Amino acid sequence: MGSKHHIILRQQWTEHVPNSIQAPNVVASSNNNNQSPPSSTTPIHLSTRHVTLFTAEMADQMDVDAVKGEQQEEKVGPAPDLPAERIITNNFTLLNAAVDAFDSRFTLRALRSISTLRKAPNFPEAIAIGIRTAFPKPQNNARRVLEGMLPEQYRGQEGASEGVNGSGRDPDVVEIAEVWAYLGVLCQVYLYDTQQYKQGASFSENFVEKVRSFNRRTMDPIGAKAYFYYQLFHENLAPLPPSKQSPVLEIRPKLLAALRSAVLRKDSETQAAVTVLLLRNYISTADITQADLLVAQTQFPQTAANNQVCRYLYYLGRIRAIQLSYTEAHEHLESASRKSPTVGPAAGFYQQATKLLIVVELLMGDIPERSLFRQTSLEKALHPYFRLVQAVRVGDLQAFLKCASVYEAQFRKDGTYSLILRLRQNVIKTGIRMLSLSYSRISLRDICHRLSISSEESAEYIAAKAIRDGVIPSSSLNHQLGHLETAPPSDAYSTTEPSEAFHSRISALLAMRDESVMAMRYPMDKHRQEIAEAAKARERERELAKEIAEAEGDVDDGDDGFEGM
Repeated sequence: MGSKHHIILRQQWTEHVPNSIQAPNVVASSNNNNQSPPSSTTPIHLSTRHVTLFTAEMADQMDVDAVKGEQQEEKVGPAPDLPAERIITNNFTLLNAAVDAFDSRFTLRALRSISTLRKAPNFPEAIAIGIRTAFPKPQNNARRVLEGMLPEQYRGQEGASEGVNGSGRDPDVVEIAEVWAYLGVLCQVYLYDTQQYKQGASFSENFVEKVRSFNRRTMDPIGAKAYFYYQLFHENLAPLPPSKQSPVLEIRPKLLAALRSAVLRKDSETQAAVTVLLLRNYISTADITQADLLVAQTQFPQTAANNQVCRYLYYLGRIRAIQLSYTEAHEHLESASRKSPTVGPAAGFYQQATKLLIVVELLMGDIPERSLFRQTSLEKALHPYFRLVQAVRVGDLQAFLKCASVYEAQFRKDGTYSLILRLRQNVIKTGIRMLSLSYSRISLRDICHRLSISSEESAEYIAAKAIRDGVIPSSSLNHQLGHLETAPPSDAYSTTEPSEAFHSRISALLAMRDESVMAMRYPMDKHRQEIAEAAKARERERELAKEIAEAEGDVDDGDDGFEGM
């Protein structure tokens, strides 16, 4: 029974019991005489029947009040949002708790509020209040550096702020490295949102080096976030990628050094984040070979956060797609789209992963389900790809070339244009496959006319390659007569195709189950508590056995002196 019901119980007691028997000590008497505790007020004795009737009536009234209370709770709206400066100072308490308990989960809770803080209209002012709260002395070097990233009107202000005491300091805030690093990340977010990329890159250059100098596990999530914005600032500096003079090439040594330090320190948060950033860095400048070497020479941490796992799988899928390993690319992209959220701020990532997944499926010769394009979060974003799938599905080469030309800008922006150009052969193969299913015999001249192929020789070579690749396995070419012959299709259930399909589905479900088990987290030192409780239970059993043995001995001693009547 919750605390609300306890309050109702006390209220019902005072409402139903007359004033004459409202006493601090009420004792229900039964056949046994219970001794009441000492009190200045004379205790009132109630019979068992009165107590039963009173309890039943009170329980009925409690059920009614509980229902009313739940209805009132449903009418109550959400709690009002805290001001941004109050959220920041509250996060200082979480960071202190992370240091005291040596638990980085408190640090992650503090970082989750960044998405809320950056939407606040007084975000820079809230950061300034947080800086003055953490570092009340104006001559503090950390305070001067952090305030230097804010607008002029928020620098060097003194005096008490809302939520802190007269000295300008929250009594629960202690100057610790985590608080300073958290404020540094907030400054990075502000500079990125205001598009001050050059100033942000200069600030992040020294900031990440300072964060790296701290070998503290409670600072690992903050360090990962700092490197993330460090990469974003340099991506937006001219010349932009994929230029080989882009500043992203200059930060690769620092990212590699950070990855090496994270591996040696067993810092899984920074290791996962920097690995993803290096892959992003290599892919942005089309250095696919170096990205593949990084994947081969490093091991992605299994305890990484879900958002980092999604990004890693997406970049790995893009690398494999460029390397023509479409089966591996499809597995990675499918896992990334399945793990990523479909709504909210991550909807853009889900759309991008789905776009690349559709292109890879087309390159594999598969056609995506139509229901995929009807999802609310994907319908508008996937419209160019829907037109592309329609052209590939029917094998219409002219419609495919027209679609690639009309939506070329969008495909280049998505980074899928080079992969889409590979689909020309797939469109022709699909067209040949559709013709082979429709006609048991068709001339090469008709194939040229239907698929817009320049000559019969080209059509013959394309058909021969389709037969060799297994696109039309039951077909054959007659060179003398110049036509393509197709045998009647065989029964799919007489082959191993159904069992292979079931095997792939079962493997996917088992892999999902294994990933879910590995993602489970348990409280620290929980097993030690269970061991201590088991030891206490054994001690109680020994004491109970000892008392039983002593009691049996006393009974035996009494029997020896019994002489009868």
